[in-house]
Amino acid sequence: MSDNPDSKELVLDQVRQYHRETAPNREFVPGVTEIWPSGAVLDEEDRVAIVEAALTMRIAAGPSSKKFESAFAKRLKRRKAHLTNSGSSANLLAVSSLTSHQLGDRALKPGDEVITVAAGFPTTVNPILQNGLIPVFVDVDLATYNTTADRVARAIGPKTRAIIIAHALGNPFEVAEVAQLAKDHGLFLIEDNCDAVGSTYDGQITGTFGDLTTVSFYPAHHLTMGEGGCVLTSNLGLARIVESLRDWGRDCWCEPGKNNTCFKRFEYQMGNLPAGYDHKYIFSHVGYNLKGTDIQAALGLTQLDKLDGFIEARRRNWRRLREGLDGVPGLMLPEPTPRSEPSWFGFVITVDPEARFTRAELVAHLEERKIGTRRLFAGNLTRQPAYIGQPHRIVGELTNSDVITEHTFWIGIYPGLTDEMLDYMTATIKEFVAQRG
Repeated sequence: MSDNPDSKELVLDQVRQYHRETAPNREFVPGVTEIWPSGAVLDEEDRVAIVEAALTMRIAAGPSSKKFESAFAKRLKRRKAHLTNSGSSANLLAVSSLTSHQLGDRALKPGDEVITVAAGFPTTVNPILQNGLIPVFVDVDLATYNTTADRVARAIGPKTRAIIIAHALGNPFEVAEVAQLAKDHGLFLIEDNCDAVGSTYDGQITGTFGDLTTVSFYPAHHLTMGEGGCVLTSNLGLARIVESLRDWGRDCWCEPGKNNTCFKRFEYQMGNLPAGYDHKYIFSHVGYNLKGTDIQAALGLTQLDKLDGFIEARRRNWRRLREGLDGVPGLMLPEPTPRSEPSWFGFVITVDPEARFTRAELVAHLEERKIGTRRLFAGNLTRQPAYIGQPHRIVGELTNSDVITEHTFWIGIYPGLTDEMLDYMTATIKEFVAQRG
C-alpha cells in the first residue's frame, strides 16, 4: 500500500462499510438470546481505530500509547499514567514499585505486611505474595461488599507497611478514611480501581486518594483495549520506578525507537559497570516487559471518548435492577457506600441463608434462561487452593467473606444491555422466588 492519504481513507471507508454490513442482529428473544454479565461495547469508530493503527505498522508502543497515557492521566486527575499489558500487570507493578531500593528506608522488604480484603479478585493479592510480602486479610460488609476503615485500623500492626484494596464491583470503599489512616501511620496506599473508573467518594473520583492506582482494560471493564491496564500516580518518583519496572528494569527512559533523550547516553557510570556504558542497557531494577501496544492504545482512545456514556448507562442499568428487585423476599440487595456515587461494574445479590431456596438453585434457574451469572470473584481467598499454606495473617472473623463464598453472585449491568433485557432478568428472578413460596 502507498502512503497516499486517499488510499488510507478508501481502506477506512471500506472498514466502516464492513462494520455496517456485519453488524449482528440486535433482536432480543427472551430465553434464547444470551444475556452476558459483562462485555465490551464496540462501535464503528472502534473498528476503524484498530485498522488505522494497524496501517501504520507501529506494532509496539508508540504515539497512540503516549497520547492515551496523557489523556487518561488527565481524566483521572493524576500526573502520570503508564500503560501496561493487563490490569494484573498494573497491580504487580504498583506493589513491586514499593519495594524499590530507590525509596530508601521506605521500601517494602520481604516479611513486611500489606492489608487487603479476603473477598476479592486474586490479582489484588498475588503481587503481595510475589514480592515476598505478607497479606493481612480483613472482612467486608454484606451491603456494600467493601471493608471499612475501622477494620483496616484494627489490622495495622508493627510490620504493616502498605494497604491495597479494590473498590468492590465499582462501589467505593471508605477510601478517604483509609487514606487518612495510611497518612497517619506512614503507610503506602494502592487503590485497585479496575472495577470503578468514574466512581466518586465525597465528590472526589476514586483513584485519586492513594499513592498509586491501577486500572484494567479487559473487555469486562468500563472501557476496553481487549487486554491492557494502567498504573497512575501523582508521585513522580514512584512513576519513574513504575516505568523502569515495566520496561525491563532499565534505567533509561527513552521511548522505543528513540535515542539519547537525556543527552548523556554515554556519560553514565552506575553499579560496577565501566564509565560510559550505554545508558540504554543499564538496568536499575529487576524488571519485566509489561508494556501495551499502539493498536491497543488506539482502541483505548476511541473508547475513552465514550466513557461518560458508558458510566451513565451502568448507573442507569443498576438502578433499574435495584428498583425492580426491591422487596423480593430471600434476597439481600446491594447498597452504595454512604457518601459515594458508584460507577457500577455489576449487580451483586446474596441469597439469605434462611431463604427457601439456595444461591445454586437461583443461579441454575437464571443460567437455564440464558441469563449469565458470575461469582463475587474468588470468595474468601483464604479458602482457595492456591492460598492454602501461603503466609498470611487474618484480623477478626471472615464471616461475611464466607457468606459471599456460599451465597453470593452477580449479574450484568454493562452498557450493552437493554431495558428489555434488564426487565426480563428482574421478571425471571421474581418468578423463581414466587414459585418457592
